[in-house]
Amino acid sequence: MTSSRPILITGAAGFIGFHLCQRLLADGRHVVGLDSMNEYYDVNLKRARLDRLNGFPNFRFEHVDLTERDRISALFLSAAPEIVVNLAAQAGVRYSLTNPHAYAESNLNGFLNILEGCRYASVSHLVYASSSSIYGGSTRMPFSVHDSADHPLSLYAASKKANELMAHTYSHLFALPTTGLRFFTVYGPWGRPDMALFIFAKAILAGEPIDVFNYGNMRRDFTYIDDIVEGIVRVTQQPATANPDWKSATPDPATSNAPFRIHNIGGNSPVQLNRLIEVLEDALGRKANRNLMPIQPGDVPATFADVSSLEEATGFRPKVPIEIGVPRFVKWYREFYQV
Repeated sequence: MTSSRPILITGAAGFIGFHLCQRLLADGRHVVGLDSMNEYYDVNLKRARLDRLNGFPNFRFEHVDLTERDRISALFLSAAPEIVVNLAAQAGVRYSLTNPHAYAESNLNGFLNILEGCRYASVSHLVYASSSSIYGGSTRMPFSVHDSADHPLSLYAASKKANELMAHTYSHLFALPTTGLRFFTVYGPWGRPDMALFIFAKAILAGEPIDVFNYGNMRRDFTYIDDIVEGIVRVTQQPATANPDWKSATPDPATSNAPFRIHNIGGNSPVQLNRLIEVLEDALGRKANRNLMPIQPGDVPATFADVSSLEEATGFRPKVPIEIGVPRFVKWYREFYQV
């Protein structure tokens, strides 16, 4: 990537957005970062991430919400980005059970504003965050992008599936190259406070019990943040193209006769929740008081990513195991919160 045009990263003060911005800025790219700085979780953590990004001379921050159509349109015109990576969204499976309208506003209307911005600003590639949650009720393992994913179990998952469908229409109608990345349980330093690893670490250090759903038998394809960022960076360098072998009689959900692609980014090695807690206990030097509970509505019992399409496209597959990633998270957590 040698273009002088910037990369636009939405959700720049978020967990993945922050790490991606740092990587691109360190590589010498000019980055325009957009974030609404909403209060879904601790804004102070977002500000601390943003303070680090503002230390780079090639970074420009825009405090904008995806739903602000006119401001998004104006930003695309002024920034003229070469590539857009859309990571801004209303996140969280469980939050969608009680705040459904937030998902329609941000994940549907907001994403439409991004698509329109890309359409009129001649963006060369839109890469956007999807989610492993869209596989929903499927029990066919590992989850493959070439299998259908039409039975989501939460509104959050449904909104991410809708993003993929919306992106495809823009790839088809306007030849906009789009690549959707289905992330699998991302963790690591500077992570989100609503994620299990963060919640567990905070409670264990405070001597409080942790709620362990599905009695600890949940299996997740935990993916370390550096692997996620490496995957995104490599994908941005490979604009989606039409699949010449795509057949309308037997359509492949992950490709198209339009410039459209879907990839999984996951650890490719599911870990039982109880095992994650054991590794966390070792890193913290403390034992957890586990409150075993049944599975929650909207949750799925297991995730497992088939990453073959990502590897074929980019030559990369995630590789950091939890035995390395969790201690790195704990080190950051202790330093940041001084515990």
